[in-house]
Amino acid sequence: MTDVQTPSRPLAASPVASAIATANTDRAGALVGYLPVGFPDLDTSIDAAVALVENGVDVLELGLPYSDPVMDGPVIQAATVKALEGGIRLKDAFTAVERIRARVDAPVLLMTYWNPVLQYGVDRFADDLVSAGGAGLITPDLTVDSGADWLAASDRTGLDRVFLAAPTSTDERLRLAIENSRGFVYTVSTMGITGARADLDAAARSLVARLREQGGDSLCVGIGISTAEQIAEILGYADGAIVGSALVKALSDGGVPAVGRLAAELAAGTRR
Repeated sequence: MTDVQTPSRPLAASPVASAIATANTDRAGALVGYLPVGFPDLDTSIDAAVALVENGVDVLELGLPYSDPVMDGPVIQAATVKALEGGIRLKDAFTAVERIRARVDAPVLLMTYWNPVLQYGVDRFADDLVSAGGAGLITPDLTVDSGADWLAASDRTGLDRVFLAAPTSTDERLRLAIENSRGFVYTVSTMGITGARADLDAAARSLVARLREQGGDSLCVGIGISTAEQIAEILGYADGAIVGSALVKALSDGGVPAVGRLAAELAAGTRR
C-alpha cells in the first residue's frame, strides 16, 4: 500500500490564481512580469523584481539562466549569458525568491527549462522552492504527459505549475494543459521566440477562445507584449498579460529605475 502524503500547501490555495482573480476583480486583469535571476548581478536582479511589484506587477516570473534556451529571444538570451558569466547558479534562484518575498507580497514563479530541475532532483527542487517562499514553476519545455515526477512533487508540496498552450496545440493538448496547470495556463500569443512585437498575432485571441471552450478560466497571454495598449487589448479577452523582453531591455539600458518606470507604464494597461 502506498502512503499518501499531505501537501504542505492546500491545493486549492493557489497564490498565483488568487492574485490573478483579484486583479480581474479590481482592474481589467493581471500583469505578470519576467526578469532573469542574476542579471546584471544577483542583488540588482532582486531589486529590479521588487521594483516591478512596487510599480504594479501582480505576479513575478523569475527566469533561471540556462545555457541552451529554446524559447528565449535575443534580449533575454544576452541577459542570461551575462548572468551565467557572472557565476549565477541554480541555488541563487532560491536565494532570490526568499529575499524578494521578504520585501513584497506578490507570488513568485520560477521559469525554468526542465533539465536543471532533473539534475537538481525534482523533489529536492520542489522542497527548496517551498522553503524559499516560491509559488511554483513555469516549465516551457515540459509536456503534461512527460511530467509525472513534477505532477507528483507539485501535488505533494502544493506548488503551482504552469504549462504552455500554443496556437498549434490540439484540443486534447489544450485540455491537458488546463486540467493540469495550477495558477494559470501560459497562452503563447504567436509561434516563435520571445521578444517585443509591434503587432500581436491574432492567433492569441483565437487560442484564448479555444481554451475557454475547453474550460480554461485563468489564462495569461505572453510573448511579444511590450506596451500598455497591447496589455489593455489582451485583457479584453484574457485574464493576464505577461511581459518579459521589454522589461529586461529596460533593466539593461537604465537599471532598476528604468525597469520600475516601465512597469508603472505597463500597469496602466490593466486599469479599466
